[in-house]
Amino acid sequence: MNSTLPLSGQIAIVTGGSRSIGAAIAKRLAADGASVAITYNASPERAEQVVDEILAAGGTAIALAADAGDPEAVRSAVQQVAARFGKVDILVNNAGISVLGAPEEIAFADFQRILAVNVTGLFVATQEALKHMGQGGRIIHIGSSMVQYAAFATASAYTLTKGAVAGFSRGLVRDLGPRGITVNTVHPGPTASDMNPADGPVADFVRPHIAVGRYGEGHDIASAVAYLASPQAAFVTGAELLVDGGFTA
Repeated sequence: MNSTLPLSGQIAIVTGGSRSIGAAIAKRLAADGASVAITYNASPERAEQVVDEILAAGGTAIALAADAGDPEAVRSAVQQVAARFGKVDILVNNAGISVLGAPEEIAFADFQRILAVNVTGLFVATQEALKHMGQGGRIIHIGSSMVQYAAFATASAYTLTKGAVAGFSRGLVRDLGPRGITVNTVHPGPTASDMNPADGPVADFVRPHIAVGRYGEGHDIASAVAYLASPQAAFVTGAELLVDGGFTA
C-alpha cells in the first residue's frame, strides 16, 4: 500500500461493513491506506466480496462474524483485530437496524433488539476498541438525520437509539480529548441502503424534500467518514455532520 496515502499504517474497524453504507466506508478507508476489518452478521458472502474487492485493489482487509447485538461477539471481534494488527486506530460504529411501527404496537422484543444493536453494541465496540487505541485515534459513529428532523411517522424507536448515539458521542469527547482521540457523529440523510432502498416507499415520500434532488449514495457518507478519520480532522471532535443533501435544511 502506498505510504503517502492519508491513512497509511492505520488499523480501522467498520462494524456492519458488509453491506450498503458500511461497505462503502470500508472500501474508502482501505483506498486511503488503512488496513480494514469489517464485522458482519447475516451476510458472509457479501462480507467476503467486500474483502475481495479491497484485496484486489491492493489493500488489506479481513471480515469477522459478529452480531452487533451480542456483546461478547462484538468484544471478541475487536480483540481479534487488536491481536492480529497490534492496535486499533479508527473505529466506525456503523452497524444498525431499524424497527418501524406505531410506538404502542412495537413488540418489546423488537425494541430490545434495536437497543442491543444500535446502542449496546456500539458502546461495547467503543469500550473494547479504546483498550487498544492510542494518541490520535478516531471514533466515528453513524447516526441519522432523523435526530434533527423526524420526517415521517413510525420511526420513534429508531430515532430514540440514534439520539442516544449522538448523546454518547458528546460525552465521549470530554472523556477522550485528553488522550488525543476525536469522536464525531455522521448523520446520513435519505441514503440508498438495504434498509432504505432508493426505489422504496419511504424514498418516494422523502425525495421531493431533498434539496439536491437525489437520494444519497454510500460513497457520500464514506467521504465524510474518510475526512473525519484523516489527519486533517485532528481538531474536529464533538461534531455532528449532517450528510443529507439539504434534507434537514
